[in-house]
Amino acid sequence: MNNKRSTAGPGLSRREFFGAATVPFLADAHGVAASERQHLKIRDVQTMVLQGPRTYTLVKVVSDDGLYGVGEAYGSPGVGVKEQIHALKPWLLGKDPLEIDVTYTLLDEHSHNLAGTRTDGSAHSLMRAASGIEMALWDFAGKALGVPTSTLLGGRFRDRVRVYDHAAPRDMLDKASCREWAQKVKADPSGFTAHKFGFRHTDTRSDPGRDMNNRVLSSKELVLVRQGYENCREAIGWDHDIMVHNHWSYDLRTAIQLARAVEPIKPLWLEDPLLIAYTEGWRRLVSLSPVPICTGENLARREGFKDFIINQGCDILNPDLRNAGGFLETKRIADMAEVFGLPMVTHNTGSQVFTYSAIQWASSIRDFITCETVTGKGGWMDQLLVLEGSYIQGGFIEVPNKPGLGIELNEDVVKAHLADGEKWWG
Repeated sequence: MNNKRSTAGPGLSRREFFGAATVPFLADAHGVAASERQHLKIRDVQTMVLQGPRTYTLVKVVSDDGLYGVGEAYGSPGVGVKEQIHALKPWLLGKDPLEIDVTYTLLDEHSHNLAGTRTDGSAHSLMRAASGIEMALWDFAGKALGVPTSTLLGGRFRDRVRVYDHAAPRDMLDKASCREWAQKVKADPSGFTAHKFGFRHTDTRSDPGRDMNNRVLSSKELVLVRQGYENCREAIGWDHDIMVHNHWSYDLRTAIQLARAVEPIKPLWLEDPLLIAYTEGWRRLVSLSPVPICTGENLARREGFKDFIINQGCDILNPDLRNAGGFLETKRIADMAEVFGLPMVTHNTGSQVFTYSAIQWASSIRDFITCETVTGKGGWMDQLLVLEGSYIQGGFIEVPNKPGLGIELNEDVVKAHLADGEKWWG
C-alpha cells in the first residue's frame, strides 16, 4: 500500500483525493489519470450475527487503511450464510474494494470447488452471502468517495421512502377487534399507513376439518376471507393501504377466486399467491385478477426475474436485495422492469442496517412504491443504529445524506443482542 499523499493537489490527503471524484469509474472525467488513483485493498472480512425476533447477519469489509463498509446478509433463516461469507474471505483479500461490479461478478472465480463463480448461476443459493458482501462494498465506496450510496447508484428520485408494517387485527372476523386494531395503528408513533397481512385459515369458524396441505379454499373460506378484509377496510378507512399476503399457498383457480374476493377493499397488491417459480399460471393470474399481483422476494439475479418481467407474470416486483444480488444487480432488475412498466417494492425482514440499505436503494429507483420493515416497533431493534431524531415518521424514513449508507452501529445495543458464541465483529 502506498501511503504517500496524493499528487492530485497540494495538501490533499488520500481520503480528500478520493472524495474529489464522483464515482471511481468516472475518475478520468475529473481529470485524474487512472494510473494516479491509489488503489485500496481489502484487508479483512468480518461477520457478526445478532439474535432477536429473527437472526441478523452483518458483514464488514475492511481496507488496508482501516476504512470499512457494513452490509447485512440474509438472517432468517441464516443457516450457512456466515460460513459462506468466511469461505469467500481468502478470495476477497487483496481485491480493490471500489471495483464492486467486477468483484461481485467474478466472486470466488477459479476456486477449487466451483466451475464458474458464486454469482453466475452455478452456485445456486450462495447469493445471500454474495449480496451481503456486495452491499458492504457499496457502503465502503460511499465512505471512500464522501457521498451517499444512492449517489453512486445514480442519484435520488426521492429523499424519503415509504415503509409498511405487518400490523393486523387479532380477529379479522370480529368487527370490534378490527376497530381496536385500527385505533392502535392510527396511534402508532411511527405513523405507518400501509399494512400487509394474511387471513388465518386455522380460525375454527372457517373449516376445522380442512386439509391444510392442499392449495384450495372452500366456498365458505372465500366468503370469510372477503368478510374479514372488508371488516378491516371499514375499520381503518381509505387513508391506509392494505396488502394481502399469501405465502405461495394456492393453485391458480383459487388465486383468481381470492383476488376477486378481496377486490372490494382495493388492496395495494395481492402478494405471492402461487408457487415461487415462474409458470404460465402467473401470466394467466395477472390477466384475470382485478387487483395487482406482487411477487419476487425469493428470486435471485436478473435471470430469476426475467420471465416474470418479459411475460408480465406480475404487476409489481418485490425483490429482496439480500437474495437478488445486492444493490447493482437489483437495480439492473429494476431497469429491466421499467422497460415493461413494472414498479418496484422491496421485501425486508432485516434489521435497521438492512432497512437503511433498502431505502438508499429505493431512493435511486424511479418507479418505487414502498419498502417492508419489521422494525419501527419501539424496541431495541429501533436502537441498533445511532440516529438523530425519530426513526420512522409518518410512515416514511428519511434517506441519510452521510457517506455510504449513512449509518453507525450502536455498539452497546449490538453487544447486548449478539447471538450465542458471537463477539463484536468476530
